Amino acid sequence: MKTLDGKVVVITGAGSGIGRALAVNVAGRGALLAISDVNEPGLAETVDLVRAAGAREVRSDRLDVSDREAFAAYARSVVDQFGRVNVMVNNAGVALAGDFVDLDYDDIDWILGINLTGVLTGTKEFLPHLIASGDGHLVNLSSLFGLVSMPGQSIYNASKYAVRGMTEAIRMEMLTAGHPVGVTVVHPGGIKTAIARNARVSATEDKDATAKLFDKKLAKMTPERAAEIIVDGVLSNKARVLVGLDAHAVHQLGRVLGSRYQDVVARVSKRVMPKKVKVV
Repeated sequence: MKTLDGKVVVITGAGSGIGRALAVNVAGRGALLAISDVNEPGLAETVDLVRAAGAREVRSDRLDVSDREAFAAYARSVVDQFGRVNVMVNNAGVALAGDFVDLDYDDIDWILGINLTGVLTGTKEFLPHLIASGDGHLVNLSSLFGLVSMPGQSIYNASKYAVRGMTEAIRMEMLTAGHPVGVTVVHPGGIKTAIARNARVSATEDKDATAKLFDKKLAKMTPERAAEIIVDGVLSNKARVLVGLDAHAVHQLGRVLGSRYQDVVARVSKRVMPKKVKVV
């Protein structure tokens, strides 16, 4: 795929952050858009932005990606409306902070339902249509934490490692079968989004302090710049796109040190992470 002009692009989690920035970016490149989010007010703002960017056609839907039946029905409706789908971007994602021993099953099921089941369902429902388009591309959002692990992020790590593994295997399947579908897995580092502020945390975590650390010290790149890097990666048919200097640096740390990176990260995290909250 060398251009997005006239291509039908589906993006989940488009009500804010990277998803919104991707929608605006591809709208300016002539794409026809199907965007979704659970955040209806945010999604409505995105619709206005993509229209201002010159979108030829935009469809917006409230969609909970963890609801498999709803996602399947949404996929059928999108294909019925546009007649094809060229690009599927599984972007919707959430965060959960806390040591594994302190996490509740409800929160674990919540994050896996969105970050893993949502991506799996979006891929499963749209992949046949990407193949049928004759010029398709699958884009799944993993994370820097899909390349290296971090304390306090065990289930987020689990979801993003799983997305990476699944997506890389699907790419090989497309190559083996000779299907006309590019596949890209994306690993953003710290991007200026609301993911930390909207995250769930365990009872022992200071949510405000954790969000402040992310917003003030870790989130360095704008969503717009991240979107530009991702779209350029897709149009270059890259198998893996790292977004941000932090993503490149930490990935290289893991490659150079091997499993010893865990000891380095543990020591650094002990110094910089907010103190735990006492549970009465």
